[in-house]
This record gives sequence, structure tokens and C-alpha cells, in this order.
Amino acid sequence: MMRCFLFLFLGLGMAANALAASPEASARDLMLAKEFHGQNIVGWAMSEKLDGVRGLWDGRQLISRGGHAFAPPPGFTKDFPPFALDGELFGGRGTFEQTAAALQTGGSDWQGIKLHVFDVPEASGSLYERLQEARDWLARHPACNFTVIEQRPVQSMEQARRFLKEVEALGGEGLVFRNPELPYSAGRSDGFLKWKSRFDEECTVVAHHPGKGKYTGLLGAVTCENRHGRFRIGSGWKDSDRRNPPAIGAVITYRYRGFTAKGLPRFATYLRRFQEN
Repeated sequence: MMRCFLFLFLGLGMAANALAASPEASARDLMLAKEFHGQNIVGWAMSEKLDGVRGLWDGRQLISRGGHAFAPPPGFTKDFPPFALDGELFGGRGTFEQTAAALQTGGSDWQGIKLHVFDVPEASGSLYERLQEARDWLARHPACNFTVIEQRPVQSMEQARRFLKEVEALGGEGLVFRNPELPYSAGRSDGFLKWKSRFDEECTVVAHHPGKGKYTGLLGAVTCENRHGRFRIGSGWKDSDRRNPPAIGAVITYRYRGFTAKGLPRFATYLRRFQEN
């Protein structure tokens, strides 16, 4: 799911001091997830969906989804393998903004951030066999700043529901399902699905509305527009967001729970400024 103009460099590139763009850092056609809508995933692999920043190690450098090279601290990729790793640069649950801010500044402190690997694109065999190559490398180089995301075989939908509740109770975002028999392939894949009990989507800010009471002089709400129509988002804003709201025309990500009778998002809550993940 796409998510903040504040961190748009992750998909499109930003200032030179944020990402060190390189002519060698060509964008790879990454495998992208579709939404889970009740497909039969028994026998698949499932894992926690990490709320991080997509990162590809191409065997020489870390590259964003948009094909721009990150600028990690010296030594961060020491002993990384000569083969590609696809994953999420992740600093822990609930730390997306801190992680993205650290990645934005070249050579900054990436304390706590690792590449959490969910596939080895150029390896052969099943998903489990491909990931074993990463585990074998890690066993020989235990100080590497990457880890391999645990994959659990799905035995039933009830098991998957229990795992989703467990992850969300711990502050996680949701689950990812993978058909382990499929090879790594570019683009949206029917064998790569994401599942969350709360949905998120993007909309464009078309109006600001002033706050009242303790929010007098600050943002109270915005009117947004997307394919569902126009609707207000008045909750989810931090005080810093209310002091410096996204500009009219900016794209933001909101979270919601289903739709109203008019087809508008129900309980829409501001999540963050847009970031393509």
C-alpha cells in the first residue's frame, strides 16, 4: 500500500544529501503485494508485515524502490553478500517516521535499523530455499546488519486470524502471505498478499478547516478527495501536524474501517504524509 510527501525521496529521489543517486542504481522491477480478499492461502507462508521502508541490496549497495541509492553509515553494509536481498529497512514497531527520517539524511545514525529480508530475488527454488541462502550467509557473517523474516506455514484461516490479532496487539501493521512455490517475479503478484484489519489509502488535501477550543489557531481538520469522493479527516493529527499541516494539493495516507452508506470512508483517521512503500 502506498503511503508521504515528507519522505517522497524514497520513491522518486529528493535532495542529494538525502539519497546519493547513482547511475549504477537502476530501479529493479520489484515484486509488489496485492490485497488479501479471502483467497485460499492454506499451505502458503505468512509473516508479519513490517511498517518500514522498502530496501533492495543489489549485491553492491542499498537501493530504494525508486532506484536511488541510500547513503548508510560507514560499515553498515560490511559483509553483505554479493547477491541480491529484498526486504524492509526497519527499526521496530511504531518507529516508521524515525526510521524514514534517519534514512533521509545520508550518513546519519541508523542505530537499530536493519534490512529485514523477505526474499532473495536471484536465487532458485521455493521461497524457503531462497531464504535459506540468506540464512546460510548470515550464519557465516553473524554481524551483518540484516535478518531474515520468519515465515510460518499457514495451516488454516483460523491460525492466520490468531496470528493477525497477535501481531496487531503488539503494535504491528498486519500480515503478508506468500505462495512459497512461486519464483520471484516483477510487479503485482497474485502470490504475494497483504492483510490488515484496518485499511489505509491515499487522498489529496483540498481544504483546511481551523481548529476550535484547544486547537484554536491550529488545524482542525482537512477535506480530502479521492475515488470515493470528498470527506473530512479531523482525528489522528499530532500537535506538530496541526501546526504544520500538509499543504493543499498534498497527498496523505489515512486509515479507515469500512464505508458509510454513501460510500465514504468510515472513521477516517490521519496516518501520515504520503510515502510510496
